[in-house]
Amino acid sequence: MADKLIIFDTTLRDGEQSPGASMTREEKLRIAKQLEKLRVDVIEAGFAASSNGDFEAVRAIADAIKDSTVCSLARANDRDISRAAEALKGAKSMRIHTFMATSALHMEKKLRMTPEQVYEQVRLAVRFARKFTDNVEFSPEDASRSDPDFLCRVLEATIAEGATTINIPDTVGYAVPEMFGNQIRVLRERIPNSGKAIWSVHCHNDLGMAVANSLAAVKIGGARQVECTVNGLGERAGNTSLEEIVMAVKTRRDYFDLEVGVDTTQIVPASKLVSSITGFPVQPNKAVVGANAFAHASGIHQDGVLKQRDTYEIMRAEDVGWTANKIVLGKLSGRNAFKQRLQELGIELESEQEVNAAFQRFKDLADRKAEIFDEDIHALVSDQAVHHEADEHYQFVSMAQASETGERPHARVTITVDGSEQTSESEGNGPVDATFKAIETKVGSGSELMLYSVNAITTGTESQGEVTVRLAKSGRVVNGVGADPDIVVASAKAYLNALNKLHSRADRVNPQAGV
Repeated sequence: MADKLIIFDTTLRDGEQSPGASMTREEKLRIAKQLEKLRVDVIEAGFAASSNGDFEAVRAIADAIKDSTVCSLARANDRDISRAAEALKGAKSMRIHTFMATSALHMEKKLRMTPEQVYEQVRLAVRFARKFTDNVEFSPEDASRSDPDFLCRVLEATIAEGATTINIPDTVGYAVPEMFGNQIRVLRERIPNSGKAIWSVHCHNDLGMAVANSLAAVKIGGARQVECTVNGLGERAGNTSLEEIVMAVKTRRDYFDLEVGVDTTQIVPASKLVSSITGFPVQPNKAVVGANAFAHASGIHQDGVLKQRDTYEIMRAEDVGWTANKIVLGKLSGRNAFKQRLQELGIELESEQEVNAAFQRFKDLADRKAEIFDEDIHALVSDQAVHHEADEHYQFVSMAQASETGERPHARVTITVDGSEQTSESEGNGPVDATFKAIETKVGSGSELMLYSVNAITTGTESQGEVTVRLAKSGRVVNGVGADPDIVVASAKAYLNALNKLHSRADRVNPQAGV
């Protein structure tokens, strides 16, 4: 029987470190439930000691998740580890993941500690974590740039103290595949007690090699856990992409000879959910989950696929959650048909009241758009969740805008500010600029617009536009998302969504720690 590759998802912790990707507890819980449906082995729910908000998110996920192990990150000190243990105590299966830097650069410049001090602190931290659980993971931060002899000494000690998983992070994306694979192999060969722990890798994508490095560590080095994120989300250039690792191992089982427990049909729903909550669109040519991942433009390719699918496709679209049933509902569709489609798409709403609200939004959309696609349904449910969960200090009511060649665009926007309806007008360089300036005349947020992007949810001129807005203020960065067939209305909704996130500051704290 083939070995199993453990999939450790850190979307909710390391993925959240992307600028603007911080989430509320409710948003984290929604993603965690989807990860459980995806059947990932370990969910790193957050960094419990970083803030009260993250502690509550980890605790909520630990209480709710039954089929995956729930993990919290903790620095190698008693306070962090105790806080993680407290947040995780309701979990059916828990893990404490503690870490400390081991490279000379990090020890001298960041920690200001000697190697001997680091060695002792790491030993004591793992020993302390074992008081709470027998499932303890240790990561030597910046391992790929650490002295091999010192790294071996530290890892041998942590295994002796009871660490059951040893994770080797390529913290700055410095590694290259063959060298990284051999580094894992050499560590396992040199450390006498290496067989007592599962070996794991956590790679960053700064040079575009995170997936390749992880797979090399699995094949050459014997790693049996990969730490990854949905859509490759993460700080800087991102992390190892979960969907690419899973489908590489499943598609090339002849080469890797490994089992993966993930339900691949839940990959695309997970991708869409993470994208909608974080406001990070998936690029069309992204492997597995991109809109073009199974599209064929070349006539030769189209001919081949029509004759025999596997002439140009090594995976089936439906195996990763893409649906062949594109046009599903219209304005004459009833509530039961809508509810049935929600079930088929794996969308779970908490109550009949939420189903009714979603159905009303669907009917409103159907009045404006003849064909309703699955992507539209995902978007309207996500948009509903955004408005339901956010502290809606600002709400969109209506707007009008005029844009004419040779004339300066003008917008009039009506919003509610803490329940009070207010209308403002402004001109701008374009209709979107005018709309944002009109909102700012009433809000006066003082924020800086860092990003504005538009993505068509489906094909055709009737498609809903999904707009992402990134705002920054006082060192804090948030993403807002809005969807509507009218792209200017979608822009206003996205801008207000971002403003609400800035306003509800206490609910969103982005943990700035990583491995």
